[in-house]
Amino acid sequence: MPEKIVQLNEEVIKGQIKELVRGSVEETLNELLEAEAEKLTQAARYERNEQRQGYRSGHYSRNLTTTSGDVTLRVPKLKGISFETAIIERYRRRESSVEEALIEMYLAGVSVRRVEDITEALWGSKVSPSTISELNKKAYVHIEDWRNRPLQGGRYPYVYVDGIYLRRNWGGEFENVAILVAIAVNEDGYREVLGAAEGMKEDKASWVSFFQWLRGRGLDGVKLVVGDKCLGMLEAVGEVFPEAKYQRCTVHFYRNVFSVTPRSKVRLVAKMLKAIHAQESKKAARENEAVVKELRSMKLKEAAKKVEDGIEETLTYCDFPSEHWKRIRTNNVIERLNREIRRRTRVVGSFPDGNQWGNKKYMNMKHLEAVIEDVSIAG
Repeated sequence: MPEKIVQLNEEVIKGQIKELVRGSVEETLNELLEAEAEKLTQAARYERNEQRQGYRSGHYSRNLTTTSGDVTLRVPKLKGISFETAIIERYRRRESSVEEALIEMYLAGVSVRRVEDITEALWGSKVSPSTISELNKKAYVHIEDWRNRPLQGGRYPYVYVDGIYLRRNWGGEFENVAILVAIAVNEDGYREVLGAAEGMKEDKASWVSFFQWLRGRGLDGVKLVVGDKCLGMLEAVGEVFPEAKYQRCTVHFYRNVFSVTPRSKVRLVAKMLKAIHAQESKKAARENEAVVKELRSMKLKEAAKKVEDGIEETLTYCDFPSEHWKRIRTNNVIERLNREIRRRTRVVGSFPDGNQWGNKKYMNMKHLEAVIEDVSIAG
């Protein structure tokens, strides 16, 4: 078999072709710039005539990212006339689209290292961490605008709240910071992310400040606040929204009971607790002495105590339309938002735009109106 006379290094050839294309693009764009300058001044370089408008004063360099790689533009400087080039306008649009893509990747939870790899694959050059940091400053402006927007959903009968802890870097030291989050269902039955704010801890002062901030932006008509049992939050609700009732999340209540239940008996205890909340009326649900008695007979005194002391605050949902019970007895609606916050802050430390559910009705609020009307008549 004859030996190959010529052996080709495909990678080298690809690199040379890419460089050839890049060089050709750079040369073509610079020629276009020169042509535009000549058209504007109505004269070629060094040419003097009666129609000449302004004159040249050298060049300045400007980088442009293209699909063929980075090119250097030699932009003509003109005196006596402004140089408004279509090439630069296209560059600005390109720059804007690249920035938007980078910010979108950042807010989606893509790591800085991954962003560098993606930009190199798409545009032939890496974007530095410092560039991404500068772009983030632009994103933060929009995030703050969203966080402080006026609430325009009318009245918000149901409000779900929660606090999650994230590790933050303060002056080189790491410490836990509470992020207080609120979602509401407005009077039309749509969910809306009201906001998220930092609180050093979940104490009364932090919750009062959070609720007052929401109220100042337009949160009104609150009838039920759904959340985990946090004394600071409960006290804050009573102070800022005195007319609102409190519903302890049944899921968090179950977990609290399970914390003092042997793993082998968790499934059985769960069935007993669910039976309480499966009743068709508050009166029937309150008749839970049998459950407490059964827990004590199983030698689960601590679990029995938690059920006996805490079950009442998990039954507030029964005072509202039965059609809403399934959705207002837990704050599971906020769990997805919490997962998004954790996922994104794990990489970049940013929050959801809050536009996840705005176009899908979550509840039929006519049921609540009917209950309020019945109570009014009875009164």
